[in-house]
Amino acid sequence: MSKTINIGLIGLGTVGGGVVSVLRDNLNLIEARIEALVRLKKVCDLDLDRARKLGLNSEQLTARAEEVVTDPEIDIVIELIGGYEPARTFILEAIRHGKQVVTANKALLAKYWGEVMSAAAEYRVGLGFEASVGGGIPLLSSIRTGLAANRIESIFGIINGTCNYILTVMESQGKEFNEVLAEAQAEGYAEADPSFDIEGIDTAHKIIILASLAFGQWVKMEEVYTEGIIRLTRADITCAKEFGYTLKLLGIAREEKSELDVRVHPVLIPNHHPLAAVDGVYNAVYCQGSLTGPLLFYGQGAGRFPTASAVVADCIALARDLLAGQVRLPWRPGDKPKIVKGIKSAKTRYYIRFSALDQPGVLAEISGILGRHRISIASVIQKERGTKDSVPVIMLTHEALEKDMQAALSQIDQLPVIKDKSLIIRIEEL
Repeated sequence: MSKTINIGLIGLGTVGGGVVSVLRDNLNLIEARIEALVRLKKVCDLDLDRARKLGLNSEQLTARAEEVVTDPEIDIVIELIGGYEPARTFILEAIRHGKQVVTANKALLAKYWGEVMSAAAEYRVGLGFEASVGGGIPLLSSIRTGLAANRIESIFGIINGTCNYILTVMESQGKEFNEVLAEAQAEGYAEADPSFDIEGIDTAHKIIILASLAFGQWVKMEEVYTEGIIRLTRADITCAKEFGYTLKLLGIAREEKSELDVRVHPVLIPNHHPLAAVDGVYNAVYCQGSLTGPLLFYGQGAGRFPTASAVVADCIALARDLLAGQVRLPWRPGDKPKIVKGIKSAKTRYYIRFSALDQPGVLAEISGILGRHRISIASVIQKERGTKDSVPVIMLTHEALEKDMQAALSQIDQLPVIKDKSLIIRIEEL
């Protein structure tokens, strides 16, 4: 092997350390598949002691990212520091210097997709971001290459392991949200500040990337309705099971004629559907291709080595392109952008939980308001007495428009017999 691919790495956190280990332990395999020598030439991290513990020598180390992105010998720059800045600056600077770039930074891509993709196209460089969605699952490469002949019709994704773990434990152990969240933090499955996960923001970042790839149109964060799992209770999970459904937090992306439907929120899915069986910290994406029909991608959505696997896979793909003297642009926009419709235009069935006074006439009053807003009730469960004479009343509706549901709930929640804000969970039959 007479040719050498030089790699520069910025960030030696959990994933960065995993990348160093993979490039060291699997070097012979990687070089055989690329048919070239691979050298980790420069590594940037503020904690140089951490870098030395990974067996890196002083010649490889720097605390200045500029030494990585401007080094004329480096072919591929890996960015693994996360966040918006200075990661954005480093990525754009590397692109301007003609480097191939690999990143796992889903938040940055979701926010600056247009800028980063335009820069890659202008400077004719490759950009790998497989690790940004689904950890070790080869999902984005499947959409870009394996399904290239298909029109992607819909994507339903369990793409946040923290939320899926919380919902799984709430179901299996009958615990409430706050208790399970605390346990998840203690076990390292949730961050000290878990807001990005439990409020659905992390899932929104990922569904934006999936939708933008699948539909050839950058979907912006402000266009995506985003709702987390904070208000869900074990009673909701139990009632869902009684109705034949499982509760999951989904990222949804769907093409509907002249519109795109992209949103994130808790969803009831049929117990028999494959996504209903995805437990714990695992991720899964259910994708409908126009030629392939339904496909299910399943695996570890985070973690040191699953994510490092995706990062190094991108490096291998970009190295092959470099050696072949070709550039495959990471994304091309479609010809005719579609409107991303708002949540109020959604049409679905609903699970509704009311907290009402335990007295005659309450159901009739609620049903009357729903009926006046063209919402038809399919099933009703009234559970045992709650607190302070209130009881949970659970309804399943037939299909209705979201705007009608929101208008009805606005009136219902003002009734003197309603003691807490009502909860809706949308139902997807998939």
